[in-house]
Amino acid sequence: MDKHSGQKRAQHYLFPPIEPFDQRMMDVGDGHSIYVEQSGNPKGMPVVVLHGGPGGGCSPAMRRYFDPTVYRVILFDQRGCGRSRPHATVEHNTTWHLVADIEMIREELNIEDWIVFGGSWGATLSLLYAQTHPDRVAALVLRGVFLMMQRELDWFYGGGAGQFWPENWARFAGLIPEDEQHDMVAAYHKRLFCGDRDTEVKYARAWASWENALASMNSAGASGHAPAEYARAFSRLENHYFINGGFLDRDDQILANMDRISHIPGFIVQGRYDMICPPYSAYELAKRWPNARLRMIHNAGHALSEPGISSELVQAMKDLAD
Repeated sequence: MDKHSGQKRAQHYLFPPIEPFDQRMMDVGDGHSIYVEQSGNPKGMPVVVLHGGPGGGCSPAMRRYFDPTVYRVILFDQRGCGRSRPHATVEHNTTWHLVADIEMIREELNIEDWIVFGGSWGATLSLLYAQTHPDRVAALVLRGVFLMMQRELDWFYGGGAGQFWPENWARFAGLIPEDEQHDMVAAYHKRLFCGDRDTEVKYARAWASWENALASMNSAGASGHAPAEYARAFSRLENHYFINGGFLDRDDQILANMDRISHIPGFIVQGRYDMICPPYSAYELAKRWPNARLRMIHNAGHALSEPGISSELVQAMKDLAD
């Protein structure tokens, strides 16, 4: 575990944009079809990228962390978001559906094992997939660790982060009557699933804005006006997962099951000033994972695009390629 990455390290830049060589819709059952793409080297080391949220969707920028001559890069939109269909739906949409979808993608693409790369909720899903299928994971590369624990939800939706961003918290909480503000996840759930689209979009934008405004260390607190369909999918799916505790059997499930993946090499890249997923979770995870290397990036928050975080993730992928 390396907790002292304040020392100077070489800057590793993102790779140039690359186009997919394969794009498809995959029927995963339950009425869901998910978007899957491949880019880079078709004969290269396979790496699957798990996006955040839940509900964030993948983007072309996510391909740029991998040397396209070395890696076969698999991206997909999880159920209900991005180009996957049906959009913004929570029916047949749980953590265990997503774990099964990842394994279906691996089998469909005829991959023996692969590197799993994920940040935020993508880190949660990476760990749960690895604990379910440890023989299929060659390595884990995680960023902005989220363990799907109640203390993490309490921090972000119970006013902890709001003490650092009081003006943003006031806008987020101010849409909810005072007598409901003791449980913001439940209060937003009622409105995000009320059946009136305009109301759902209004609260979806507020939910997404609260999170997006805090993502970068250099944020001034403004997050723009998210497109209605993106905000609705992102916020409904995220809220659905959070109100159900990530569909886990126990609050500390990931930490309790780390013995299942203790042999798997791991890289944990964590922003020191991450307001969405504070560093404590990454630190606790690394303590239970003898084969993981923790890099605490001192001048960084949560976002994948933070320069120090991007640089360290590129370096991790270079290390795995050597």
